[in-house]
Amino acid sequence: QVQLVESGGGLVQAGGSLRLSCAASGRTFSTYAMGWFRQCPGKEREFVGAISRSGLIASYADSVKDRFTISRDNAKNTVYLQMNSLKPEDTAVYYCAAGQWATIRDWDFLDTWGQGTQVTVSS
Repeated sequence: QVQLVESGGGLVQAGGSLRLSCAASGRTFSTYAMGWFRQCPGKEREFVGAISRSGLIASYADSVKDRFTISRDNAKNTVYLQMNSLKPEDTAVYYCAAGQWATIRDWDFLDTWGQGTQVTVSS
């Protein structure tokens, strides 16, 4: 099993950009699909996007499509979330997770999570 550590969060103005990173330990990173989720206080964790084991396929929530891009570097055991045109409603704690492609969009099925990184978008 891998362990995940997110980084790259911070405060940004609306319209700005941030890139989050999720570094994984262990030698099995490339065997996992990777997902990004976010959560606001008092709300359920929300799927943001996911990327397949090879990195060739990505899937996004409608709310972030065309603004966010997920990529991965299996040689570096790292997955990235490039966030452009940020909006105040993107403010949340962002988490990465590891799992299988068939269930990577459903946080209920995932048991490998990072600690989260805060993203705050000011208006």
